[in-house]
Amino acid sequence: MNISPEHKILISPIGNFDAEIIVSIEKGINAIFGFQTRIQPLLDDIGFALDAGRDQYNSTSILKKLESCAPANALKVIAITDVDLFIPILTHVYGEAQLGGKTCIVSTYRLKDSIPVRTGISLPGRIVKEAIHEIGHTFKLLHCKDNLCIMHYCRTEKDVDKKSDHLCRYCKILLDDAIKKLL
Repeated sequence: MNISPEHKILISPIGNFDAEIIVSIEKGINAIFGFQTRIQPLLDDIGFALDAGRDQYNSTSILKKLESCAPANALKVIAITDVDLFIPILTHVYGEAQLGGKTCIVSTYRLKDSIPVRTGISLPGRIVKEAIHEIGHTFKLLHCKDNLCIMHYCRTEKDVDKKSDHLCRYCKILLDDAIKKLL
């Protein structure tokens, strides 16, 4: 793929989101990855991914559908939703990505839980961290052992709050290499 100025990272909200959240994601993407963004809803209904027995949505099914309807000039696609996501081996996920692929998804559903009052922790901050984390996976970044790196795996909201909003030096080098290969 030859990257040109029209290639952007697509932010695809599923449902309605506060403009502050979308703007925060845009700024985070630009700061970490250096690509421009475009907002374009691709999926209106994700009922096809609902597992009625779990009352949750299978994120892998959503990623496959996103990939099939992504425009050709979308470098990467990140969907944002407010439903509870899962993959079969876990009780829930904050998001999922196609490792080295085109699409990823983040849910606000569990990130809203337990936001402490007067601590400076915000829902947009949590969402941006998870959005950058998932997009990182689409650039082939794996989970990082550095608990401050944005690519660190988080089991709880407190883990998300503890990690920084940037890549460690090692993950930054890996990202730069991945971007050079695209160019």
